[in-house]
Amino acid sequence: MATQSTLQDAPPTAVAEPLEEPKKRNPLAFIILAVILLAGGFYGWTRYQFAKVHESTDDAQVEGDVYPVLPRVSGPVLKVYVDDNQVVKKGDTLVTIDKADYIQRVNAAEAALLAAQAQVTAARAGVGSAQAGVGTAQANVRTAQTTIGVSAANRTRLQQDLARSTKLRNQDIIPQSEYDAVSANLKATSAQQSTAQDQVSVARNQVTAAQQQVAQAKQQVAVAQAVVKQRQTDLDNAKLQLSYTTIVAPANGIVSRKSVQPGQVVSPGQQLIGLVSSARTWVVANFKETQLENMKVGQPVKLEIDAYPNEDFEGHIESLSAATGARFALLPPDNSTGNFVKVTQRIPVKIVLNKEDPEHPLRTGMSVNAIVSTGK
Repeated sequence: MATQSTLQDAPPTAVAEPLEEPKKRNPLAFIILAVILLAGGFYGWTRYQFAKVHESTDDAQVEGDVYPVLPRVSGPVLKVYVDDNQVVKKGDTLVTIDKADYIQRVNAAEAALLAAQAQVTAARAGVGSAQAGVGTAQANVRTAQTTIGVSAANRTRLQQDLARSTKLRNQDIIPQSEYDAVSANLKATSAQQSTAQDQVSVARNQVTAAQQQVAQAKQQVAVAQAVVKQRQTDLDNAKLQLSYTTIVAPANGIVSRKSVQPGQVVSPGQQLIGLVSSARTWVVANFKETQLENMKVGQPVKLEIDAYPNEDFEGHIESLSAATGARFALLPPDNSTGNFVKVTQRIPVKIVLNKEDPEHPLRTGMSVNAIVSTGK
């Protein structure tokens, strides 16, 4: 019984399953994988070769001249002639400020100038009058000197007559009355000569005084002329201030930011309009300092503008900045405190286009990808 039970409990003999034939590998998969590897390797090799002779950065933007339109005088705005994004030419009127106060200043300056010119005329007339006084005094000197000469000649003659009359009187040849007459004439002539000498002194003093008056009059003319120059300067300044009430475009461009309205009171230095020049644009690309080893002025540059993804622009390097961009920051880095972390710096590189494309205008601030061909 035990033997029978053991036989019953034995598992049935397993039937051997036939072995499966190995699957055949598809050669197409190997071919595709090989092509992918070759393509990837070729792409990597070409990128490596390209990178050896090119430097690129997407830290670049289009730049241009932006003119802040500022008033030079204060006052209420009378009229604004432009709107945002309007194209203007150099010299076009943009804004006018009320002229009334400045016209009054010009009128007052003109009146002051006329008064100063009248003072010059009066001072010159004083010079002429003083010079005439000098001439009169000099004539008086000459007259007195002539009188002295005549008196001296008469005195000499009368002295001779008196000497002769004295001899004749001593000999009782002439009467006493005749002798007395000759003596009286001599005394009168001597007195006349003395008076003439006094007149010469007085006349000479008059000449000196008149000459001093001439000098004073000329000085008054000089002062009056200086006042005229000052009044002319005041008038020119008033006219200049008046001209500043008309604000014109400093260059050809596009009004990009208008922040002024009629009636608004403006002050000197307050920005009214931002005018973007349409004359010339360029690109400033900030390359890492490690990229500048083979970069030189004049090297060709390919520019990819984000706004025109299907267009390529050609340019060349015009200049490389003499300092990193961080040096021109509002707060330049200070590494002397001890907390130093080395950061790769960037150098601004100015790139100009070889030619402008009117159909694809570049606007200031556009993002650019710059690729420089270093040829090394």
